[in-house]
Amino acid sequence: MSAPSRPTLAALFESEESGLLRYALGLVGRRSVAEELVQESFLRLHQVWDQVENPRAWLYRSLRNLALNHLRDHPPETELTEETANSDARPAAEQLGRDEAIGTVRLRLAELPDADRRLLRLKYHDDLKYQDISRHTGLSVGNVGYRLHHLLKTLADDLRRVGIEGSRG
Repeated sequence: MSAPSRPTLAALFESEESGLLRYALGLVGRRSVAEELVQESFLRLHQVWDQVENPRAWLYRSLRNLALNHLRDHPPETELTEETANSDARPAAEQLGRDEAIGTVRLRLAELPDADRRLLRLKYHDDLKYQDISRHTGLSVGNVGYRLHHLLKTLADDLRRVGIEGSRG
């Protein structure tokens, strides 16, 4: 079986731009800045395209680094009054936390080998049973269960290490 073909930069932009934008928005909190950072990530990827093995993972990592640099150089300026502190601040902060958690999960998934990402996609996106996944992949049913269990455990441990706990982030 041959390796899957590598997407073009345009196809990668088409498939990943909205997820990257949500991730950046969760990190920096301003849409215009998030759009600039996503655009900058793709420009940087274009410069090193031939050297990058996993473009999805590279994009998420690059975007995270750009966002952290932006936040370091431009700390958020918010005027916090008692009224805003009690009303909209908590839901907005919770949404930003969720967006960041989702982006972190996407980054971790992008870093997985293609075969592992395929297993997760077949199980959770295509909603297939282990037996059906076994037929698609050629793995035994037991091996499908074993690999999925260890993939999820490793992802959960990675997320806990970066401070994301449970379904609420």
